[in-house]
Amino acid sequence: MRKKVAITIMIIICVSILFSIVVNAVETTNIIKNDSTVNIVKIKDKQLQTLQDYQDSYGDNTYGLVAYALNVIRIYSIPFGFVGIAISGIYRYVIGIRKLDVRDKGFGAMIAIITVMLICQVLPLIYAIVVKGWRG
Repeated sequence: MRKKVAITIMIIICVSILFSIVVNAVETTNIIKNDSTVNIVKIKDKQLQTLQDYQDSYGDNTYGLVAYALNVIRIYSIPFGFVGIAISGIYRYVIGIRKLDVRDKGFGAMIAIITVMLICQVLPLIYAIVVKGWRG
């Protein structure tokens, strides 16, 4: 009889612990969802403010939008460029050891990726000099 009572008490304790874990998980999920929504809204507001700053700085909506887009491209070109350089390096130095045509493709891709990456880094500067310098 004592074993049945002990087992029943253990089952009740386990069920109550599981129930409290589920309740805490649901509350935490709601907090995370609310926090994520707030973070997304904050990021959106920050980006809209940055776009507005560019438009104010360049004096026109179109010029500011282009400058903002070039800045975003400048920022994201770095990680994509490094990934592209790594992949083309694999083609050149790992796969290209056995196949010479693949080695040449890897080298050509590496040169192209580095060129595009440099253009993406320099283009916002050239745009700012041309638009702000010559437009006034």
